[in-house]
Amino acid sequence: MSEEHQEVAATEEGPVPVLKWDLGLFEQIVRSFRFPPEWDARYPAQGQTAADAPPGYITLYEDFFLQGNFRLPATNFLGSILHHYNFHISQMSPPGMVRVRHFEFLCHSHGIEPSVDKFRAF
Repeated sequence: MSEEHQEVAATEEGPVPVLKWDLGLFEQIVRSFRFPPEWDARYPAQGQTAADAPPGYITLYEDFFLQGNFRLPATNFLGSILHHYNFHISQMSPPGMVRVRHFEFLCHSHGIEPSVDKFRAF
């Protein structure tokens, strides 16, 4: 593995543990999910935690994309769900994201517009 693709080791310093990041996986996600350059996706510096996102940025975990089927830009339906439950996107777990996305896919596959009320009924 080249130096630029080395992982940063996890440590337990401070209230938020420093995470183990992988530059290669970050670049793969940015490329394969086609993040536009204007989004200015940033790989964290060595020693940074999820809480260290610069102003105007949020931290998204690889599991969101790889296990939770999350895509950017987010859909209006996802925004409605987050608003209804008063969640921030960073509070969603990959399994929760799967449930929301699965419901949305099922609605669209049956020609139904997904809504919070329908989601709550199921």
